[in-house]
Amino acid sequence: MLSSTQPASLDTHEEQVPNEVVGHMVKDGLTPIAAWRRHLGLSQAEVAARIGISQPAYAQQEQAAKPRKATREKVAGALGIAPQLLDR
Repeated sequence: MLSSTQPASLDTHEEQVPNEVVGHMVKDGLTPIAAWRRHLGLSQAEVAARIGISQPAYAQQEQAAKPRKATREKVAGALGIAPQLLDR
């Protein structure tokens, strides 16, 4: 049971980035978007289809050093993760 001082919506696991994702970013030099996609076992084409864009357009977004907030939100939705997990 939660205490009255602890919000019911607090879940620390939602905000944590798995070690495998960090490893893809550090060892493989991937952007957060690419690292999450690889961690989830998805192809660029699969994520692009979920967003409704072409694979080449998605590939450009995935390689952007600082994708726009709207882009991060769309990609996060396609990956099923919170948008803030795509922030560096």
